[in-house]
Order: sequence, then C-alpha cells, then structure tokens
Amino acid sequence: MTRAISLHDVSKTYLKGVRVVDRLSLDISPGEFLVLLGPSGCGKSTVLRMIAGLEEITEGQLLLDGEYGNDLPPSGRDMAMVFQNFALYPNMTGRDNIGFPLRIESPGADPGRRVDATARMLGIEDLLDRFPSQLSGGERQRVAMGRAIARHPSAFLMDEPLSNLDAKLRNHLRAEISKLTRELGVTTVYVTHDQAEAMSLGDRVAVLRGGVLQQVDTPRAVYALPRNVFVAAFIGTPRINLLRGLVRAPLDGAMTISLGKQFLRLPEPLSLDHQLLRVQQGREVIVGLRSEAVRIAEPAAARPGEVVLTGLVEHMEFQGHEVLVHFNTGSRPAVVPDLEAPRPARRPVRRRRREGTVLTRLKERADALRAGPVVMLEHPADTGPGAVAAPESRLPGDLVVRTTPDIRLQHGMQVPLLVDLARLFVFDQHGERICPAPDRLPDLEE
Repeated sequence: MTRAISLHDVSKTYLKGVRVVDRLSLDISPGEFLVLLGPSGCGKSTVLRMIAGLEEITEGQLLLDGEYGNDLPPSGRDMAMVFQNFALYPNMTGRDNIGFPLRIESPGADPGRRVDATARMLGIEDLLDRFPSQLSGGERQRVAMGRAIARHPSAFLMDEPLSNLDAKLRNHLRAEISKLTRELGVTTVYVTHDQAEAMSLGDRVAVLRGGVLQQVDTPRAVYALPRNVFVAAFIGTPRINLLRGLVRAPLDGAMTISLGKQFLRLPEPLSLDHQLLRVQQGREVIVGLRSEAVRIAEPAAARPGEVVLTGLVEHMEFQGHEVLVHFNTGSRPAVVPDLEAPRPARRPVRRRRREGTVLTRLKERADALRAGPVVMLEHPADTGPGAVAAPESRLPGDLVVRTTPDIRLQHGMQVPLLVDLARLFVFDQHGERICPAPDRLPDLEE
C-alpha cells in the first residue's frame, strides 16, 4: 500500500517569529518519487519532518490519502524515515537493527523472515551479524535503508541519506535507491542539496528557497524552463552564464540585447518570445546562457537562429570527456549576491499612494522600473558601459562554453562564438523569467 501526501499552505514558524517554511503547497501522488531540493537552511528538512510528524505544523493542512493528518502522531502515519547520520543502535547487530521496528510493531511475532528478505533485496546478507562499528559508511546506510524497507511502509522519507558518503559510493547507492523505490512502488520524499541526485532520482523536483516553493516540475522541465533566475542558476553544471543586458527595440530597426561591448541581434521575423521583450525596451535585464547554448565555430557555419560573438580565452578546465572554456566577451556578469543564501534579502514593501489618478500611478511605476536598479543585481562601483565585477568575486571570464576535448585553444586566443538564440533565457529586474514566455502572463493590475 502506498500513500498520497498533500500539503496545503503549510507554514512553520519558530520562536521569535522566525518563519522557515512559508505557505507551501504540494501534491504528491501515490508511488511518486519527489525530491525537495535547495541550499542548506532553505526549509526542506523541516518540510520532511512535518510530513513525518516530528515537527508541528504552525499553519496549513497536511492530508494523507485525503484525510486530515496534522494531529496524527508519527507512529500513526505509517511512514519510514532514513536519516543522514544512519541512526543505527551501536549495541545491536545489523539483523537486530533491521528487525527492531518490527518487534515494536508486533512484539510476539518473529521478524526473521522479513529481515532476511530485506537483506537479500539489498545484498547485505553477510552483514547481518556485524555491529555498526564493524561496517563502512555505505554498509551502515544499507542497513539503515533495510530497517525502513522491512516495515513495508506507505511512504519513505529520506533526509539527505547519501551526503556523508564519498562520491563513488554515492553514485552507486543512488542507482540502488532508484531501482528499489521503483520496484516497491512506494511514495518517496527525498531531501537533498545535490542537484545531481535530484535530477537523476526524482519523478518531480521541488526547488525551495527561504521556505518558499520556487518551482515544482519534472527534472527535464526544471532545467529547460526555470521559472526564475534562482532555479536557473541552482540547476545545471556548470552554472548558467548570467549576464547583464539592456533591451533595445527601435521601431525602425532590429531588436538587440546589449551585453556591454557586444550585443545579441534577434533574428527577424521575431518569434513570439522575442516579441514580448519589446515591453522591456530600455530596461536592464538578466541574460541566461547555458554552456551548451554557445559553440565555437566560424560565422560562416552559423545555423538559422545563431548569432555571432567574439571571445578571448582566459581559462580552460579539462574534464576528460569535455573541456570548459572561460571566455572574456566584454560582457557584464550579473552578480546576484544572495543567490546561494538560503534566505533572500527582504525587499522593502512599498505603500500604495492614494493620491493622483490611475494613469499617474501607472506612469510613476513605469518610470521607477525604468530608472531603478535591477533589484537582484549587485552593481559594482563603476557602472559604466565596460564595467565588470571585481576579479576576486568571480571566475575568469564572463562566459563558460562546453566543448569537445580535441579542440586546440590557447590562453589569449580570440575565438568566434555562435549563440543559439532558441536557448536564450531572459529574466526581468526581479529575476522572473520573461523569455521563453511564462505559461501565465502577468496581469497589469498586479
């Protein structure tokens, strides 16, 4: 038996008014593998503990199979939790650790058969008579997983179970977890800050920041259509290139996005996504280009929808199967100072002005947006046309391009680059995606 889990406007507030989860709504289908992803301190473990009943819900509702579950004790929720630190009893063997919850549930029954079946499933039959101190980290985590599996719960709750293991073992156990949960068909909620785990394991990924749900979708959709600049930068390796741009949309000429010393000329006729950029005329925006959206090639090899930039080689990272090349294009990197912070800086709340006509207020709002700084960007001291971030605050270059290892480049070489505008992301002054166009266009009254 598996379980549907629903969270409706759930919030968690600690003493002194510290809100770590803010009006979170999520629907998890029976048998689904959902990953809660975000930086440390963003509230994802708190969400997991509220589902498990280890934390009280301050506001909102938890529904288990459609029934109100806020007040259910942890023992009444039929869920099994796998912790980051294994949480094995040091004075019990692997067999006793796996069988312990079964003995608690049914004191008179013999758990031996279920323990043996679980051990065979995990391939740990030879570890059952060892104590935790005699096991490696990976072996301890297998025993901890066996303790959860043996219960035949309606849901698995996993709180960063692989973060204490080395990289090779993490990859191996990640594949095992994926295989096991799909074979068992049990609803699984998995917490991690590792995007590789999230993308490879989850049926869907829910990205959290500051206790607020940023986006929930399939791994492919979260990568291809991030809702905002935070999701775009948090998902993907290497990190997406974020550049400060200025939209120029003259009535009698081609639309361009200035990047400082160079610009991107949007091909005509304009696509629907690019037509919507006219609203940003004269405004500063954030341009996002993933490393695979740019390739090294001569202008003559440009395909339809590709435009030319020129880059100066500043640094190369050899990865074996690929090379990451850092170029200086004279662009201005978009430095988002609190991008990695679990809690974004609070924006000042503007009070509505009651005086004046609606038209006057709309004009004032438009002028403020046009003249004001990009809210999510940190402006360097020099904000002139060629200004860039201080070298110590960023990696070499302003554009990272992924290419094949057989390419021959040298430091200081000037190279032609082709940018695929079909893979262009544009975010507004608040970091919300405006290109490709969002599913729902904003209302003028919002």
